[in-house]
Amino acid sequence: MTRIAVVEGDGIGHEVIPVARSVLEHLHDEYEYFDVDVGYGRWERTGCPCTDPDIAKLKTADAILFGAITTPPMKDYQSVVLRIRKALDLYANIRPVRGDGFDITIVRENTEGLYSGIEDVTSDRATTLRLVSRKGTERIVRKAIDLARQRNGQLTIGHKANVIKSDVFFRDICITEAKAAKIAFNDKFIDALALDLLQHPKNYNVIVTTNMFGDILSDVAAYLVGGLGLVPSANIGDRYALFEPVHGSAPDIAGKNIANPIAAIRSAAMMLDYLGDHEGSRRINKAVGQVVSAGICTRDLCGTAGTREFGVAVLSCLKNPEQYPLV
Repeated sequence: MTRIAVVEGDGIGHEVIPVARSVLEHLHDEYEYFDVDVGYGRWERTGCPCTDPDIAKLKTADAILFGAITTPPMKDYQSVVLRIRKALDLYANIRPVRGDGFDITIVRENTEGLYSGIEDVTSDRATTLRLVSRKGTERIVRKAIDLARQRNGQLTIGHKANVIKSDVFFRDICITEAKAAKIAFNDKFIDALALDLLQHPKNYNVIVTTNMFGDILSDVAAYLVGGLGLVPSANIGDRYALFEPVHGSAPDIAGKNIANPIAAIRSAAMMLDYLGDHEGSRRINKAVGQVVSAGICTRDLCGTAGTREFGVAVLSCLKNPEQYPLV
């Protein structure tokens, strides 16, 4: 039996993840769904945001549906997201951004870079080690090459090799791998890439870059489709996979039934694709498009629907798609 771990997390995770779960349950009520409670709320109640038994439970799942996590700016608080990514070795962060005439996938190295977790803080300075390893770079660019080959597209390597020596290291390994794979590629400085991506999104297919750069670039790219509330992501390793919306926990709007659940729903669609149900994934994405085309949108898209109401509309469209506009 397929087992799905559900982590609502914090803030609006408690609102958008139940909507995505209801969509999954509609298509696959035969799956076994089980909850795992981690995050800042768990820390407030127990003093620990994530335990070793929690990690062990996550490892029993075939896939993980993950909500937003709050990480407070406290010196001794360990990021739950970083701990899970490293414990499950989820080295590839895949973020698709699709719109009118463009289809971009940003492939972000997910376990190293400035999120290495190797830090030192004193009264006079704070230091974070930016780790870029040969192993980490080779495996992330090979993942990106595989995606580019599947999509019959060009690979773009994003870096800052004109300033940072570790980016020279990253760029050169990526170029070597791309040449060996005989795949079309180019490379761009990350700041220029961010601007050109917004100006000419149709020129891009698969982009590979380091951890922090990929985090920022994918948020920038969300502008092309209407904001962070619409962009899903997958965190993939060799054994485990976790799917989550790109947005954060948004505590300022939590509990108000106004958060956009599209990113969470589309993350569920990415999960089905990973699990082999490509038709189910297609149906979910089509239903979201039909509901939006019918004018049912949350406030961030200038609509009036609440989080729950939008979810109900998507379920209704999955059951009776002929009642909604075709997209």
